[in-house]
Amino acid sequence: MNLEFIGIFVLWLFLFGYVMVASIDFGAGFFNAYVTLTGKQHILSKIIQRYLSPVWEVTNVFLVFFFVGIVGFFPRTAYYYGTTLLVPVSIAIILLAIRGSYYAFTTYGGLKHKRYTYMYGLTGLFIPASLSIVLTISEGGFVTNETPGPALNYWDLFTSPLTWSIVVLSLTAVLFISAVFLTWYAHEAKDEHATNLLRRYALIWAGPMILTASGIVVELHAHNPEHYARLMDVWWLFILSVALFIGTVYLLWKRQAYGTAFGLLTGQFFLAFFGYGIAHYPYLLYPYLTIYDSFTNEAMAIALIIAFVAGLGLLLPSLYLLLRLFLFNKEYVQGKRNDHT
Repeated sequence: MNLEFIGIFVLWLFLFGYVMVASIDFGAGFFNAYVTLTGKQHILSKIIQRYLSPVWEVTNVFLVFFFVGIVGFFPRTAYYYGTTLLVPVSIAIILLAIRGSYYAFTTYGGLKHKRYTYMYGLTGLFIPASLSIVLTISEGGFVTNETPGPALNYWDLFTSPLTWSIVVLSLTAVLFISAVFLTWYAHEAKDEHATNLLRRYALIWAGPMILTASGIVVELHAHNPEHYARLMDVWWLFILSVALFIGTVYLLWKRQAYGTAFGLLTGQFFLAFFGYGIAHYPYLLYPYLTIYDSFTNEAMAIALIIAFVAGLGLLLPSLYLLLRLFLFNKEYVQGKRNDHT
């Protein structure tokens, strides 16, 4: 196993962690805004606020690690992606700043106006939509490598069916992941009304999520036949992912074992996410950039791997303690304790 593979594996693991944790956060904000708009905030808002209070500050730790690591391990990504991602990533950073600011003001500053709730909820949809464009760009066909540097063809990007397939998948996946987790969380809080409503949201978004995921495979066949062929080489990972999806939906439908349902969902996305990554390997950007073209020197790579593994060793136990001490603490989850981090 070479250093390039270890480096990209560690980064992909951090990115998967961000996808899962951020999806719950983004979806929770959207559902809070939606129930406020529809007059059902008395059912969900307390549950969602109890979830968001301890975790909102740590959501972006995974993303920071990923961005630092991608440039550290593969310096040439800054050359190819630096200018091409200027607009979408700048939008995402602005939205993240707005999201954090509004949450801090509404939670600690006492600002309770509905417009802050709506803005917080909408950023939870716009952020994954803007960040997901990176996956589209990485498939090739949108970047030209000309003097004085790489340039992104925005017309081709935003008129491509693949772009909108990935954007829609990012939105449906966020809402499905969040609804399943919050169903489990509301059940642990013994809040039957919130559990039933969130369970319904999870079942509603299950269908669109799996359909849009299938649609991306179809679009890849037309846009990037090489990547599509490699996806077919690991078809069994996606079959297992679909099987876990069916298990998740079954448990939700039967109102059983919500914690197990979320575990199956995590496995579903883990298999699909790493199946996609394996099929994309070794390209960082079709057809210009692979992990072998742009890897850092050996000493730097070893230092980064040690630092990232150590960071993961600190981050995972910290998240576990967060879950035990706050999110799934019996008194806290039932609203008998109102601690904030």
